[in-house]
Parts: sequence; structure tokens; C-alpha cells
Amino acid sequence: MSHPVVADLVQLLQLERIEDNLYRGQSRDIGTKFVFGGQVMGQALAAAQATVDAARHVHSLHAYFLRPGDIEAPIVYSVDRTRDGRSFSTRRVTAIQHGQPICVFASSFHIEEDGVEHQITMPQVPAPEDLEPIAVPTPDVLDKLPPMMQRWLSRQLPFEVRPVYPRDDLKPPKRPPYQQVWFRLVDRVDDAPLLHRALLAYASDFHLLGTTTLPHGISYYHPDVQMASIDHAMWFHRPFRVDDWLLYALDSPTAQGARGLARGSIHTRDGHLVASTAQEGMIRVIGEEH
Repeated sequence: MSHPVVADLVQLLQLERIEDNLYRGQSRDIGTKFVFGGQVMGQALAAAQATVDAARHVHSLHAYFLRPGDIEAPIVYSVDRTRDGRSFSTRRVTAIQHGQPICVFASSFHIEEDGVEHQITMPQVPAPEDLEPIAVPTPDVLDKLPPMMQRWLSRQLPFEVRPVYPRDDLKPPKRPPYQQVWFRLVDRVDDAPLLHRALLAYASDFHLLGTTTLPHGISYYHPDVQMASIDHAMWFHRPFRVDDWLLYALDSPTAQGARGLARGSIHTRDGHLVASTAQEGMIRVIGEEH
């Protein structure tokens, strides 16, 4: 692992143990106004995993975002060892900043068992090698944008992203509420499945809420648009590596009442469904109706 951005992300997900069931994580400014929700989920999962027997693997997680996270402050994660049964373990985690909960998180862990198996088919899309990475705006375009947006658009990502249907988020067209995106970590990392699950939880927060904006020709970058994640759910199905190409197939079945719902399926390039996601977010458009 030689890429500094990847090394920093891996370090971000390695929490400091303060006391039994109590952990502390640092925050990163990636150009968003508040702490990135994927960071909170990845760290909360890391805290929960640290209290569970290694033979039990996370199969589902659910998070509610209660308050915006402060980029300048660390986050304390308090783990409640809710239950350890014969086959399943449940953990509840509260993420705390400045004495207030910013996220409540629940996860379930399961021993490996044999059972019936089926899955949906991966969408037929071009291979990642046949697609272009997301284009970075030219310097003259960046200079006209607010500083926070400049940081977001010019940041060096730990993930390489190749959308099947690229769009200009600064001038987005209206289109149907679905998209497919290839992504992978830009460097190889340790084989530990715990690390890959935490990294996928982090990455799963990208693109979900944005899918709900596609039919309306709006985006996070518009000054009259307010967007924030309300909750996030994730299910892990099969083994995977985040440093190999994964396809994120997303759709948004509905938006209403200043909220939008998006769903995602994550596949390996050979078609295995490895995870599913769902997220509801707040979407407010100030002034003009869309």
C-alpha cells in the first residue's frame, strides 16, 4: 500500500481504543461542509467489529444521521454489546461529538452457514477499461466556484470511479432515475475482510442520494439545493475486495415531501452480488420548482 490517500483512509478507519466498548476516530475534510456520512459508517462499523468474535461477519447495518458532524473534531463511538446468540451477534453504536449523538448505528453479525442461494443478474454494462474516469473541471471553471466546492471537485480520491452514464453535475440534464458506476480503491490493501467491509461501507455513501436528483436536473453543487443523508442501510452478501473493480447499480423509486429514496446493488466484475444498499435523504430546492 503505497498510495498516500489510500493509506490515510485506512488509517482513518483504524480507531483508537479508549476503554472497553469506547473508541475514538478522527475526521477528514474532503470538501463537504460537514463530516462525510460514509466516514461515520465506516468508523462505526470498525468499532462494532472490534467487539465481535472474528468468526462472525457483518451481514447488515442501519444508520440514522441525527446531526451534522464537525470536520474539526474527533468522534467518539460508544458500543452497546446488545446480544451474542448462538449464530448472531447484534451491536448498537452511538457516534458522539461535543457531547451530542450525531449518528445511531446498528449492525448484525452472523457465523458462516450453508443455505439456499440465488441472486439478481448484474446489469449488462461496458467493462471499466472501456469507460473514462470522472472528468475534473478545468481550472477556469474551478476558479468560478465557491472554495468548498473547489476542494470537493479537485480532491484526490482514494477510489477510482468510472460512470457508465457520465453527467456534468455543474450543468446536469434531466434523465431517468438510475445509474451504474464502476469503482475500486486506487491501491492494493491488506487482505483482512474486516478492512474491506469498512471500506465498502465508506464508499457506499457515494452516488446514492445523487441518484434521486437525476430526473430533476439538479445536483449537490447548486446553491439553491440542500441535500443531506437521513439514514443508510446496507447488507453484505458475499466476499469481495474493494481494490478490485465493483459495479454500483443504483436507482431511485421515489422522491416526495423533500425526501428521496435510492437503492443500490454492488457486484463484482464477474457478476457476483456482494452487497445491497438503501438510503433516504433530504432534498430541498429553494425558490424555483423542479
